Amino acid sequence: MLVSRQTIFCRESQIGDNTVVSVTPEAECLYADRLEGGSHWSLVMRRGTRLRLVDIEGGANLGMLLYNPLDKLERYNAPDTLKCQHTFRLGQGNCLFSDMGRIFCSLISDDLSGHDTVCGNLSERALHEKYEVRTFQEARNERSVSGEYAFLIELGKHGLGERDLAANVNFFSKVLTDEAGNLSYVTDYSGPGSAVELRFEMDSLVIMHSCPHPLNPSPEYPRRPVAFEVLRADPPSKDDPCLNHCEENRRGFQNNAIYHLQGGY
Repeated sequence: MLVSRQTIFCRESQIGDNTVVSVTPEAECLYADRLEGGSHWSLVMRRGTRLRLVDIEGGANLGMLLYNPLDKLERYNAPDTLKCQHTFRLGQGNCLFSDMGRIFCSLISDDLSGHDTVCGNLSERALHEKYEVRTFQEARNERSVSGEYAFLIELGKHGLGERDLAANVNFFSKVLTDEAGNLSYVTDYSGPGSAVELRFEMDSLVIMHSCPHPLNPSPEYPRRPVAFEVLRADPPSKDDPCLNHCEENRRGFQNNAIYHLQGGY
């Protein structure tokens, strides 16, 4: 059930030295909240809505997985997403593909355009190797949580488990590669207030967490919050940049159209 916008924005977000409640017109906003650092959440985004993500303090990481809520065997496919669009990183104009050749969502607005989708998650093993781990009994909501654990908790709420984990997107995190294929994490890539906006082209189960990127070199567990808003969206027009980004994207939108004609959402 959607709560009123007055209730939604009773908690303010701190971006740099400024307290920001929302930059979105009231008529467009359906729901909003924030993920504190090291947290997780899931929701179903409907076709014709937008999800706006904001890095509140800078240096955040927002891990995301996508599934078809009507057929959860269909999920986000990182290799196809990169291969179809001939890219190593994600940015404005790109689409996130499912393993059925359909498009979950389009990146219609992006302050960064360099998001990682090859490095995966911070595992439980890596969490204990890299950081001084604090349990819930010791630290309550300031506990140390791995991306792996966070995803599994949210997947379990929807009848999914470890075998349903897939390569994920890491929004607000950028990774470089050299000629030998070595990967390196770009520190201070995302600043306070950096935003990404996704338009959903089909109903999608969104699993997300705000746990650290696996390559983040920080010696202490990074805890950075991310705000999110669910907004109304207009359907893509014939000259939509995401639709026309490449021929593969146009085929993905055609696959969506066939799916919706057959009763999918």
